[in-house]
Amino acid sequence: MNRRPIRLLTAALTASAALLLTACGSGGGDDDSSPDKIEGAGGGSSKTSASPSAKPGGAERPEVELPDSFQADFAGWRDSDPKKQAILDDGKERLKAEYLAIIDADPQAKAVSFYTSQQALTTSRTYIKGYVDNNHDLVGKARVFNPQVSISDTGGGVLFYCVDESKGYTLDRKTKEKTGTPDDVNPVLQYRTTLKKTSEGVWSTVSLQTVRGGCDK
Repeated sequence: MNRRPIRLLTAALTASAALLLTACGSGGGDDDSSPDKIEGAGGGSSKTSASPSAKPGGAERPEVELPDSFQADFAGWRDSDPKKQAILDDGKERLKAEYLAIIDADPQAKAVSFYTSQQALTTSRTYIKGYVDNNHDLVGKARVFNPQVSISDTGGGVLFYCVDESKGYTLDRKTKEKTGTPDDVNPVLQYRTTLKKTSEGVWSTVSLQTVRGGCDK
């Protein structure tokens, strides 16, 4: 896996960056004792569930299930503040939806647009389309860790997290050849995102930047 850095950082993200980077390494609030392992079911097939979940008073959320062939392990995605936890939950689902869209070769996946909007949606769809156009799938595992979440003065959300792609690979759908991150490239990226709460109560990611080497393993 080899994602190109994307520079779509908003003013709100920049204003919160110093606070979050200072906290890097401290975990996301009340840390889990074990990773939150997201695994697919049903013999390795991927899907977006036809039975969406709904938080009390909120929108019905698509349940994104990853296949056995690609797993995302979320470690430390817990916070004692319910509002921050809601940001973490929807931020997690956004990333899973993006992975699943690549696996399903579907740049227009509804789950992606459910959790993503504005500049981030354009960025995400371009990223997914790059895999689809090259006939690439995702296999292996990504470790998603060290989430840092805050709420801005205007009520927006800021979420930074790290993704270790060292055990994730692109798979050519025709030749079945697997390609990993080159040895001379840091496999760990930092995702820097801003989120805005919709009228239905969904924390939609509105801006997205990735910085390779922005985190330690």
